[in-house]
Amino acid sequence: MRMHPWIFSGAIKKIEGEPVEGDLVEVYSSDYEFLALGHYQIGSITVRIFSFEPGTADNDFWRMKIQRAYNLRAALNLTDSTETNVYRLINGEGDEMPGLIIDYYNGIAVMQMHSIGMFRLRSRIAEILADLYEGKLIAIFDKSESTLPFKANLGAKNEFIMGNTPQIEVRENGYRFNIDVSTGQKTGFFIDQRDNRQLLTHYTTGKSVLNMFCYTGGFSVYAMGSGATMVHSVDSSAVAMEIMERNIAMNGGPDERHQPFSTDAFSFLTDINDRYDVIILDPPAFAKHQDALNNALQGYKRMNQKAIEQIRSGGILFTFSCSQVVSRENFRKSVFAASANSGRHVRILHQLTQPADHPVSIYHPEGEYLKGLVLQVE
Repeated sequence: MRMHPWIFSGAIKKIEGEPVEGDLVEVYSSDYEFLALGHYQIGSITVRIFSFEPGTADNDFWRMKIQRAYNLRAALNLTDSTETNVYRLINGEGDEMPGLIIDYYNGIAVMQMHSIGMFRLRSRIAEILADLYEGKLIAIFDKSESTLPFKANLGAKNEFIMGNTPQIEVRENGYRFNIDVSTGQKTGFFIDQRDNRQLLTHYTTGKSVLNMFCYTGGFSVYAMGSGATMVHSVDSSAVAMEIMERNIAMNGGPDERHQPFSTDAFSFLTDINDRYDVIILDPPAFAKHQDALNNALQGYKRMNQKAIEQIRSGGILFTFSCSQVVSRENFRKSVFAASANSGRHVRILHQLTQPADHPVSIYHPEGEYLKGLVLQVE
């Protein structure tokens, strides 16, 4: 058995009864041997599996799963850290709970459901979270409005299940950030770049830094804190830039070393020749669906080629893709093509991914959505 947590419609021979989307279903082989327990859904993925053992998915079952996920984060020294109080508690298939994401922000739990089955369990999950954190939670926010299957017509809206605290200050590796869980992208912050932001600090002391697609300025804050001589932050969202400047101010700014640019990133990259020692390219997902893959790969190639051609000799490029449909191999091929077209000497120093609180099931390689390379360009 491959133990992949998705069963596609083409693999199903017969459905007994009339399950509706979100129902708990059992999966059997053609000779009626039990295979798995999961949530039924309409679409190419017909069952999202959360157990390969027979049983009852009752309160104790879900409590055990969430406790197991919490224990992993505790083993990573995240649950009681004074330096970092923001982390991912549940990472979908990586924690054997397909369709469920939970991020923890210094007392606020943000839930994001990607399946109807998990959405139906949200009240039960909220109760488990309140018990698990023993009074440490001040709010639980359901941010599933845009992530649930739109054809389900549930009328779901982003709302607080417990408390009502949309903004909170968090610490990540000692740096301070103001988070708005109700309006921020994803669940409020790009938690998955924590380790990669920390790695950046080894390359920015005394350097000029360009942070493209900076959003709320995570990489910029780290670069400033590690002694960069100049940091330029670029994003097309004026709202994100305002939050970024507040985050800079919370960490020792405002500072004349930092300058924001609210403009189109590709336009900005057109003429940056020999101005930067370090460039960070962390764009939003270029492809969310397979039919957009080719255009996305061309976009990654163009963007990286512009940066590689213009970075200073000996410069360091941090480049990422967060598109799940873009494989590690395809992303690397795009960067290879960009490097070859530039005619410059390029070396890979690091191959990056998401941190350990975003675990990937070995049976579900699709869960490794974040890919990154650190390059030196001569």
